[in-house]
Amino acid sequence: MKARLPYIIGFIVLVGIEVCIGVFYFNHFIRSYIGDVIVVWVLYCLFRSFIPRKFSSYGGALGILAFSFAVEFLQKAHIADVLGVENPFLRTLIGTSFAVEDLWSYAAGTAVTLIEIYIFRKLKKEEQK
Repeated sequence: MKARLPYIIGFIVLVGIEVCIGVFYFNHFIRSYIGDVIVVWVLYCLFRSFIPRKFSSYGGALGILAFSFAVEFLQKAHIADVLGVENPFLRTLIGTSFAVEDLWSYAAGTAVTLIEIYIFRKLKKEEQK
């Protein structure tokens, strides 16, 4: 549990940031791009909060990228309409519009996550020396 606590805290903080971005609508760039970068981090923190340490961090990050891409392509297929989702909150959560830029934002968020994993592991190895 102790090893997962930073991810739980990170998840809560990042969700708070996402809610602020959504509610206060800072500007187009932050809402459209930075928000999508951060959502990858939110999902990664959620993933690491529940998945055992022995599961690959890199694999988890890449799995989240694949999941994000799948959700985006489902948006292109108008999945919310196909499923008949009328609740505004759920429609926002699922998403209703496809944008190639979102794919780039998810990739950027994953790249930052992979770099963070690499740096953390390198620092941890140096501490053990």
